[in-house]
Amino acid sequence: MDRRLPHEGVHVRLGLSGIHGIGVFAIAPIPEGTNLFANDRIDLVWVDPAELDEAGLGAAQRSFYLDFGIRRGGKIGCPVNFNNLTPGWYLNEPAAGASPNVRSDAAMNFFAARDIAEGEELTVRYADFSEG
Repeated sequence: MDRRLPHEGVHVRLGLSGIHGIGVFAIAPIPEGTNLFANDRIDLVWVDPAELDEAGLGAAQRSFYLDFGIRRGGKIGCPVNFNNLTPGWYLNEPAAGASPNVRSDAAMNFFAARDIAEGEELTVRYADFSEG
């Protein structure tokens, strides 16, 4: 077979989290240093919070920005459309006292910070890529 199947290069799936709501879980062992979402090519848009105030959003619409938005330089980064939320958007922070097993770089790539076992929930510190 010459073509790749859709599961190839996929390391995770969504599931119910013991930490918070929905989480991201390894579907097979993931070696340290693996770029977890290398095939996730959804562009980001950066929205000024004043635009949200002017848009007259309902509570559910505003929740997209509060729950998934990346804050940098006074703007909120999000996918070009919230229908494009891919698994990386569901990474939770680790439980209190635990260390994250995912790290990010300045370009918003996410890497396994250590070997991750099959079935393990992936976690990241939001402060590593978002300004609170």
